[in-house]
Amino acid sequence: MTDRLDEIRAEIDKTDQELVRILAKRLELVKEVGREKSLTGTPIYAPDREKSMIAKRRAEAEKAGISPDLIEDVLRRFTRESYGAEESGFKCLNPDLKKIVLIGGRGGIGRIFTRLFEASGYKVETMGHRDWPRAEEIFRDAGLVVVSVPIDKTAEVIDKLSFLDDNCILADFTSTKSMPLEHMLRIHRGPVVGLHPMFGPDISSMAKQVIIWSEGRHDDRCQWLRKQFELWGAHVLPVSAAEHDGAMRYIQALRHFTTFSYGVFLAKENPHFPTLLKLSSPIYRMELMMVGRLFAQDPGLYADIIMSSAKNISVIERYAAVVAEQIDLLKNSDREEFIKRFCEGREYFGEYADRFLRECGGLIAKMHDAKVPEGI
Repeated sequence: MTDRLDEIRAEIDKTDQELVRILAKRLELVKEVGREKSLTGTPIYAPDREKSMIAKRRAEAEKAGISPDLIEDVLRRFTRESYGAEESGFKCLNPDLKKIVLIGGRGGIGRIFTRLFEASGYKVETMGHRDWPRAEEIFRDAGLVVVSVPIDKTAEVIDKLSFLDDNCILADFTSTKSMPLEHMLRIHRGPVVGLHPMFGPDISSMAKQVIIWSEGRHDDRCQWLRKQFELWGAHVLPVSAAEHDGAMRYIQALRHFTTFSYGVFLAKENPHFPTLLKLSSPIYRMELMMVGRLFAQDPGLYADIIMSSAKNISVIERYAAVVAEQIDLLKNSDREEFIKRFCEGREYFGEYADRFLRECGGLIAKMHDAKVPEGI
């Protein structure tokens, strides 16, 4: 039996080696696709093609007696890797543009856009806080200037840019939109657009990433930039500054605050963290990961996001009041009221509740697969 088991395992190893060769060949074909797309100006992300390809492979898997979900998981993981392989270059949609200047372009997000603009054939200069004595030289002939600095420095930097040419587009990457747009529209007479990349510096590709687009002035003269983002694979979402900031109070400010508060609470209580991890199911481990992830990053960034608006603080105060109400409910052991409020929450989420339950099932399975033997 041991000899037969060894023989089967040897066959599995050979099959795995063949699988690696097949995947390597597929990756080479993907690179060829990228080169063709760069010549024709075709966007990296083709949602209809991806949807059709996965549907076909799922059907083929089912006929072969293989789980369609397994095949889709493999394909989606490999497709994500493939988008990065396609980034061999991009068509330049505004070849007459002489220069792009990224203020703060040496930061995480700035480096991503510097790389992509350069891969598209644009001349790019990055500017740090020590470069202002050379401002006249750096900004000469600039056709696009993007402000990508911390929130607390954004207004100060924008207010220095009154000398830009009227044909130059002025944009920003700040996570709030009303304040930067107000300053840009006041200081600059040319085209203005507010941008918010909804991702961090650790992305492998721009494919499927969202960039918020808040119109400022002369939007028609900014459309080449929007199309360039889409060529890279991004989804550009037009949202007014007011709507954006209203949503970010809940998406960013409130969520960051609750995550921060949970982490501070754990630090004060000081439970044995390895034990928490060991006893956490995948979904709870994921929650701990999200808390730990926040504390691995720049504290100033999160302080600025949360404290950037008095309205953010107001939302957090209302949240704290609701938490206090739920604590009173628990103290009174009011089970019926708890269930009533639970049902109110379920009604708000509606069909998304069941959808999220299904999506979490896939994430939980992936977390379980990644779990190390000692449970930590």
